[in-house]
Amino acid sequence: MIRCLAVDDEAYAAEILAGYIKKTPSLELVCTTTDPFEAIQLVQSGKVDLVFLDIQMPELNGIQFLKICGRNCKVILTTAYEQYAIEGFEHDVVDYLLKPIPYDRFYRSIMKALALLQEHPSSEQTHQVPLRIPAPVADYLFIKGDSKNKYIKVDLRDILYIEGLKNYISVYTSAQRLITYQSLTAFETQLPAQEFIRVHKSYIVPFGKISTVDGNSLFVNNQLIPIGESFKEAFFSAIKERR
Repeated sequence: MIRCLAVDDEAYAAEILAGYIKKTPSLELVCTTTDPFEAIQLVQSGKVDLVFLDIQMPELNGIQFLKICGRNCKVILTTAYEQYAIEGFEHDVVDYLLKPIPYDRFYRSIMKALALLQEHPSSEQTHQVPLRIPAPVADYLFIKGDSKNKYIKVDLRDILYIEGLKNYISVYTSAQRLITYQSLTAFETQLPAQEFIRVHKSYIVPFGKISTVDGNSLFVNNQLIPIGESFKEAFFSAIKERR
């Protein structure tokens, strides 16, 4: 079991996460708290494997928390503001969840955390029953539309590729192009890592839609997509694993 802690200065937000944790296989709720100092004590005592951490807290914010004890556990950041995503990932967080957090998005974060904890188990976990990864619950996501309360459902299997455009992204599907205000890095966290891969600072592609790889480029639906130099090693390693 993964021992979880939910930290948020708003009690109702912590309770929502607590409810998600309780209904998810392989997770155990250790505590919910609005006090980041209590959370630090729990983490440093070795009683927690995974922390759901709010960023904006009055006495000690999430980034400060990470600097104190981020190496003692895995952390998933939770916030209503996406501008902290890059700084969070610089501290090796598992994922970055934007509020309000739907369960299917929470679940995808858990899948990432389970994979990481299986690769690098704590000393306590090595003596426990092996972790059981639950079956996937969703193969779609909702993309923010061009008006306040408009969201468009997109099946993951229909996505051809995603292109970053400064503060916007374009999601190309087999039927349409959708443009939404979001960073490519933030959108990447919503996609299952076993199905999608970042190949360039401006592009994410699904493995299943790649038709050809040729040197520093690949083709998806006759669209030429460059493979960035800093992404090349990870990309070709992933391709070789799928041969």
